[in-house]
Amino acid sequence: MALRGKLIAVIGDEDTCTGFLLGGIGELNKNRRPNFLVVEKETSVAEIEETFKSFLSRDDIGIILINQYIAEMIRHVIDAHTLSIPAVLEIPSKEHPYDASKDSILRRAKGMFSTDDFR
Repeated sequence: MALRGKLIAVIGDEDTCTGFLLGGIGELNKNRRPNFLVVEKETSVAEIEETFKSFLSRDDIGIILINQYIAEMIRHVIDAHTLSIPAVLEIPSKEHPYDASKDSILRRAKGMFSTDDFR
């Protein structure tokens, strides 16, 4: 049996998830669990956090894409994730532009290098 690559998971608003699903990322695992969560007004922070944690524990997911404004709701959980796989990437949404100062991965990467490293 051929080895399969890892999946991309998405936690985002309807437009973001629809775009990625139209691009072909939608999958169900053997337990019939999807690799995406559409966050709506009535979606609780607990549900977002639980879905994020479930994506972290799945061995078939290599990248988690999350709208940055949703990532802000569960920032403490994202900041606690220090492994490189699955990689967590914060992306903009149509309604909320990307703010690099809020991206915990970018802040961590900047902290690894000082200005002296580039002289």
